[in-house]
Amino acid sequence: MNYKRLGRTGLEVSALGFGCGMIGGLLVRGEYPTMRRTVARAIELGVTYFDTAPLYGDGQSEVNLGAVLRELRADVLVGTKVRLAPEQMLHIEAAIVESVEASLRRLGREHIDLIQLHNPLTAQARPEAALLTAKDLEAALRAFQSLERQGKVRFWGITGLGETEPLHQAVKAGGFYTIQTPYNLLNPTAGMLAPPDFPFQDYRQIIDRAAEGGMGAIAIRIMAGGALSGTADRHPTAARSVTPIASAPEYAADVTRARRLAFLVEDGTVGSLAEAAIRFAIGTPGISTALIGLSSPEQLEQAVEFTNRGPLAADVLTRIHDVQMRPE
Repeated sequence: MNYKRLGRTGLEVSALGFGCGMIGGLLVRGEYPTMRRTVARAIELGVTYFDTAPLYGDGQSEVNLGAVLRELRADVLVGTKVRLAPEQMLHIEAAIVESVEASLRRLGREHIDLIQLHNPLTAQARPEAALLTAKDLEAALRAFQSLERQGKVRFWGITGLGETEPLHQAVKAGGFYTIQTPYNLLNPTAGMLAPPDFPFQDYRQIIDRAAEGGMGAIAIRIMAGGALSGTADRHPTAARSVTPIASAPEYAADVTRARRLAFLVEDGTVGSLAEAAIRFAIGTPGISTALIGLSSPEQLEQAVEFTNRGPLAADVLTRIHDVQMRPE
C-alpha cells in the first residue's frame, strides 16, 4: 500500500480508504463477524483511513465501526461528518457541537481525526433545503476550532457537493484542511479540464486548486455508486438503488456510459472495469486517498490488489480521456 500526505494536516493516509457508507453497505447492513474480519484484513493490508457519517444507517455505521475498531484495538484514522438539518440552520455552531459529541459516543472514541461538513454548498441561501453558504461556513469553522481546542476533533473539511463556484470559493478561503470530491471515469472534471459540451457538472479541476492551498483531496464515488462495474447487478449487502452524483440523472444511464470503456477489458489493458476505475482514481496527482465502498471481504481483496498494481499508463489515460469527454 502506498501512502500520501493529507494536505497540510501532516497525516499520512493510505492511497485507498475504507468507505463505510450506505452504497457498499457492509458497515451498515453486514453481519458483525464479516465486518470485523473485513476491517481487520483491511488494516493488515495497509488501509489506515476509515470514513463514516451519522447519515449512514442513522448512525449504525459509526456504531459498528467504533465497536470493531475497539475490539481490534486498531490505531487508524477515522473521519466522520456533520449533516445539518433545515431546523438547525439558525444555530449552526451548537448543532455541530451536538452532532460531534453524538458521533464520539457512537464511535466510542475520545476524538475524531477528521470531521467534515456533509451539506452541499450553494451561492444563494436556502436554509429550508439545508444548503450552506460562505457565511454558514464561517459559523462552522468557529465550531470546529472550539472542538479542536477541547481535544474532540483534530482537523476539519468539507464534502465537495453542491454548486461548483461556492466550492471553489470555500477552497480559496483556506479555512478547511480537506475536501471530498466526486471523481471517477464518468466525471473526472475535479482533476482535469472539461470541454464546454461536457454533459455533467464541471468541478473545474478543484483537486488542483485544493492542492495549491495545501488541502488534502479525498476522492469519493470512484466507482460511480457501482456503475463502473459495468453491470446493474447489486450485491445483497449493497444499497438496492443508487442516486448518481455529478453524472447521469439515472443509475442505468451511468451503467450504459461505463460500458463505453469496455475496450479496456477487451484488449487486456485491465481485467475489469472496476480495476480501471480504482487505478484511475489512485493515480491522480493531488488525491490523498480514494474511498471505496465495500459490500464483502472479496471486494476489499480486489480493491487492494488493483491499488497495488499502480496508476494506469499515460497512453491508456489518453485513450480513456477521448471517451470520457465525448458527450455521447
